[in-house]
Amino acid sequence: MFDARGKPAGTAGMAEVSARKRIWGWFFFDWASQPYNTLLITFIFGPYVASVLQDGSKAQSAWGFGIGAAGIVMAVLAPVLGAIADQTGRRMPWIWGFSALYVLGAGMLWFAAPQDFDLVRTLVFFGLGLIGMEFATIFTNSMLPDLAPRDKIGGLSGSGWAFGYLGGLVALVLMLALFAEDEATGRTLIGIAPVLGLDPETREGTRFVGPFTALWYLVFMVPFFLWVKETAPAVPPRRADIRRALSDLGRTIRRLPETPSQFAFLAASMLYRDGLSGAYALGAIFAAGVLDWSVVQTGTFGILAVISGALFAWLGGRADLRFGPKPVIVTCTWVLMLTIVACLFVTRESVFGIAQSATSSLPDTVFLVIGAVIGAAGGALQSASRTMMVRQGNAQRMTEAFGLYALSGKATSFIAPLSIGAATALTGSQQLGISPLIALFAAGLFLLRWVNPDGDRAA
Repeated sequence: MFDARGKPAGTAGMAEVSARKRIWGWFFFDWASQPYNTLLITFIFGPYVASVLQDGSKAQSAWGFGIGAAGIVMAVLAPVLGAIADQTGRRMPWIWGFSALYVLGAGMLWFAAPQDFDLVRTLVFFGLGLIGMEFATIFTNSMLPDLAPRDKIGGLSGSGWAFGYLGGLVALVLMLALFAEDEATGRTLIGIAPVLGLDPETREGTRFVGPFTALWYLVFMVPFFLWVKETAPAVPPRRADIRRALSDLGRTIRRLPETPSQFAFLAASMLYRDGLSGAYALGAIFAAGVLDWSVVQTGTFGILAVISGALFAWLGGRADLRFGPKPVIVTCTWVLMLTIVACLFVTRESVFGIAQSATSSLPDTVFLVIGAVIGAAGGALQSASRTMMVRQGNAQRMTEAFGLYALSGKATSFIAPLSIGAATALTGSQQLGISPLIALFAAGLFLLRWVNPDGDRAA
């Protein structure tokens, strides 16, 4: 992957400034794509759906089922497409294609008007955009080993996640300040009507989050496409052969028991990342339903969570460089599990069993702290997991490795949202509805015991 001077193979003639630009271009994918998570999944559009449905439990259940369905599609296709990309030696065309899907899905959410709200249509377009974002991420993640020597990848991954969180933060602040209106007052966070003449009566300011996310991605992917160039493959590329790709993938999966550390890591990450996705996707809907927060309140909650996520993604990268990714992953998973346990004991009426008056702000304050902790642990966990996959995967089949990584994150990605949806529907309680996340984090921690920090190559 790198020559004797530590430069990426196939790029010996590139100037140093070009190498820096390539890294910054790669960072800009995280900056461009993060608003889908921050604005649509978690802090703006999810709570908006809850406010339109006027039923927190119904919204949490529907959102869980919708994200779960998209997860099934990703689980089936991710490793196959990764194997095909490794065959052809081309990743950029796939990134272009899935970027188009991202923009289409996000932009069409403008039509989720409250007076003509179609939940199925909304979830279909949301799912298309989510699939586009996740698949584009597979191919950009697989470029990580080409950007720096192996001992520098942890810091690079952490800086990329931090830069992405910063992009999500800037996008969230702009949405809250200029567009997303409070349902009761029709005013944004800074007390003005939505700009661009958007009508607060029909929630146009909040619905603009879809086109805004699409435009954000279009603008900030420009540095990525200008500066990130694919390195020459180590082996001559072949024409795409789906049958051969499926055969290669099948052989890789059958041989996973021969690489026990990679096998254990994929299984562990399958569970703890599923739990984290569930916490991200449904955290703001939980707050909107349990604490009766407005879109502006959940947005403020989001600002704190994203700031802590950016800071600790960067700090996690530094810790990764010093201690390796495994201690970071274990610590963050423990923190997330205990944080979900804490969520079960926070309601408008009581906090950890202590009764609260109707005017008490303590439940709000406690949940803001919980959100900040989830953001911090989640940021560091995702960064360290990306580094760990580089250590575990086959350097010659890295796109397939990240396809398997996506498979491990998506093969059961429907379990968290669907189990939350089912538990919420069965119990009618949003608190009991999130309890399956505790089991996912605990199972992930158990499997991490068999993960070698340096992968199977160390043995």
